[in-house]
Amino acid sequence: MSARVVATDRAPAAIGPYVQARVAGRTVYCSGQIALDPTTGQLVEGGVTEQTRRVLDNLSAVLVAAGGRLADVVKTTVFLADMADFAAMNEVYATAFADPPPARSTVAAAGLPRGARVEIEAIAVLPG
Repeated sequence: MSARVVATDRAPAAIGPYVQARVAGRTVYCSGQIALDPTTGQLVEGGVTEQTRRVLDNLSAVLVAAGGRLADVVKTTVFLADMADFAAMNEVYATAFADPPPARSTVAAAGLPRGARVEIEAIAVLPG
């Protein structure tokens, strides 16, 4: 089985040697997204609430480019620069996913790219 690369200008371009996502069969593996504005390439202003919104918008754009949507996500991993941000992140996160939400792990990270407060990666299964 071959895997295709997903790329969209509606989400930030990769800032390293990786792609926004790969699709293998019906499974989409999304690279971690931080709160970069896809137009400016800069981290959005504000705290973890604003950053979580932007991260989820970025993930959504990548999934749409792959032929899916946030509702197709089966697993996420959330990386937080500070676990004190958990409640604020969780409040925004809960608005993005239909019931039942995906499986999730949340871990504290010693540091995230560009000084981000939150990064989220996702695995989705495309309908079909």
